[in-house]
Amino acid sequence: MTTSTRGAQTPAVLVLEDGRTFRGRAYGAVGETFGEAVFSTGMTGYQETLTDPSYHRQVVVMTAPHIGNTGVNDEDPESGRIWVSGYVVRDPARTPSNWRSRRSLDDELTAQGVVGISGVDTRALTRHLRERGAMRVGIFSGEAIADEAALLAKVQAAPQMKGADLSAEVATQETYVVPAIGTKRFTVAAIDLGIKGMTPHRMAERGIEVHVLPATATVDEIYAVNPDGVFFSNGPGDPATADHPVSLMRAVLERSTPLFGICFGNQILGRALGFGTFKLKYGHRGINQPVQDRTTGKVEVTAHNHGFAVDAPLDAPSDTPYGRAEVSHVCLNDNVVEGLRLLDRPAFSVQYHPEAAAGPHDAGYLFDRFVTLLEGQRA
Repeated sequence: MTTSTRGAQTPAVLVLEDGRTFRGRAYGAVGETFGEAVFSTGMTGYQETLTDPSYHRQVVVMTAPHIGNTGVNDEDPESGRIWVSGYVVRDPARTPSNWRSRRSLDDELTAQGVVGISGVDTRALTRHLRERGAMRVGIFSGEAIADEAALLAKVQAAPQMKGADLSAEVATQETYVVPAIGTKRFTVAAIDLGIKGMTPHRMAERGIEVHVLPATATVDEIYAVNPDGVFFSNGPGDPATADHPVSLMRAVLERSTPLFGICFGNQILGRALGFGTFKLKYGHRGINQPVQDRTTGKVEVTAHNHGFAVDAPLDAPSDTPYGRAEVSHVCLNDNVVEGLRLLDRPAFSVQYHPEAAAGPHDAGYLFDRFVTLLEGQRA
């Protein structure tokens, strides 16, 4: 990514790898950037989306037309920086208005060197991605604009998301601790594959002291904190490349330590159990995805951000090296696997985000389900 000074009237062009182009104005930094074009259907929570490490190396198209209305505050980021490689909006707010706002979204994108584009027909772009699938894209503005054939060649030379091993690029390099809120009841070792800040907070609210470990952590480092349970976080990239996290999870399963995984962690559990993973055509991203908990029949409105999924049988439990496993949750839009659980060991995972920031709180009970596993193991 290269950047220069910004200007709201600076022309910009978005070029997809299949040759389709959209013209608009620069939003945020001016220059060029590349990534995988994906769309998010959330109408709120743009700040949490931008700072979610799972969006590393992705250019996010917002389907909601008005973005930036509430500006940027210092309380809502999910990590210490913006992770999206590019940002696409239709009508950015001219002046933010919110009592917590500290600066405009345009200024924040510029300060962090994030190249974006505004004035784009995001409905047409989203329909194109739904029909053709997520694909590589480039955003060019200012002096980066050149002949379209040359820009297309740059886009087609950019790396693809399939086969990308990215979790170590976004994970913490040093272990840190999120203390329990109130009385400490349990200790959990959390493997950071791109963890969101709200996740350890949700556990801390339940009396859990969370030790967040790097993606490169060893089994000995996990058990050095004497955990009551182990958590595997969300994160970016292709789960087919995540051999080290898979081996870590298998070691945890062998010891029958209570285990909970979210998003990338769900895909890691799938691989650890012997299931395959595959790339979705355009993925699930937003805060309005319907999921059914098959253990209760309850339907939840949930927050998602994933472009890969687990390939596991929906009709019956499967035999695995760690006992029987079943699909616990499914997406009601397309029957994609949204959760797994072991029937003979204390382990489960979900593909979506029960920490729900921003988003609905229907799935918050999953943290309570994890606590129940911790209580059962201690008993």
